[in-house]
Amino acid sequence: MKLQRNGRTKALAIGAVALVSSLSLAACGSDNNTTTTSTSSGSASKAAIDCGKGGNLLASGSTAQGNAIDVWKAAFGSACSSTTITYGGGGSGAGVQQFNQGKVAFAGTDAALKPAEVEASKAVCKTGQAIDLPMVGGLVSVVFNVDGVDKLILDGPTTAKIFDSQITKWNDPAIAKLNPGVTLPDAAIQAIHRSDDSGTTQNFTTYLSKAGAGAWKYDPAKTWKGQGGQSAAQSAGVSAQVKAVKNSISYVELSYAQTNSLKSAAIATGASKPVEATAPNAATTFAKAKISGTGADLSLTLDYATKDEGSYPIVLVTYEIVCDKGNKAESLDTLKSFLNYTISDAGQQAIGDKGYVPLPQELVTKVKAAVASLA
Repeated sequence: MKLQRNGRTKALAIGAVALVSSLSLAACGSDNNTTTTSTSSGSASKAAIDCGKGGNLLASGSTAQGNAIDVWKAAFGSACSSTTITYGGGGSGAGVQQFNQGKVAFAGTDAALKPAEVEASKAVCKTGQAIDLPMVGGLVSVVFNVDGVDKLILDGPTTAKIFDSQITKWNDPAIAKLNPGVTLPDAAIQAIHRSDDSGTTQNFTTYLSKAGAGAWKYDPAKTWKGQGGQSAAQSAGVSAQVKAVKNSISYVELSYAQTNSLKSAAIATGASKPVEATAPNAATTFAKAKISGTGADLSLTLDYATKDEGSYPIVLVTYEIVCDKGNKAESLDTLKSFLNYTISDAGQQAIGDKGYVPLPQELVTKVKAAVASLA
């Protein structure tokens, strides 16, 4: 979901997106419910990473990017033994709050900063303000654990009604119509949403708002507003809940669906056939993203209501929030070194192996320039 700043929107003329062929996810470290620290494990060579001066780097925020951060910390820690990177999850809302309290050098958020949050950041950034740097491309998978059902098709209006308790049984005619030939149980739907302020929730509810044909009555937000259902904290908590509760449904970033072996619904968008929740299908949507931020801010506008063939609509981008100017002198060099690695070809390919979507090359070039200009 993206903020239009000064009414200025620049289209990204993006060509083909190189994606790794293997999208299977092995279990990868922490679930980011607690603060973790980089270790000496990892596969990146020391020659491939500029370690800078070393030191300690504190960050927090989005759990949707948690698995990506684990990969990056392992590689960076292996190459740069003099650097300690500590990332506490907590969700996008908590990350932005901690950044604006001056507690972390950067924060991860799945929703770009609001004007009030940018204004608040000036007290921390001193000579500048916070900016959004897209770093992790991903998609929101609608995960389900339905008795006897291996494949499920949903659309925007039906999904909106499920998560607002307007549809409460799995064999509801609206679901049955989308899934001919599938035996749906006469069982109550256990819809699970995030209990914490979450950028994943904001992206998911933006989809419900844009593609729900009026069925979703609420403005998109980090805080859940739908009626009924159960709740769980953070991406790992939601994933575990779906895995444990029969006839449940929820929404998580794809890497968590893969890590927990959860089934993902295909989305009927109006294209000729339903679109599967895969990184290549999300890349088709990212290829048409537009930059809506100004200056060094690179917040994006994404098309959640796309009907293009093979274009998965429920996408998200995780931004790293940093000061454009006024970063703390003691952590600036390490911050730039780490972000230079995460946006590098090696860093993007590493998380591509884990179910994330490597960012389009033209956008990567812009992020690299923004990182280089941090002061």
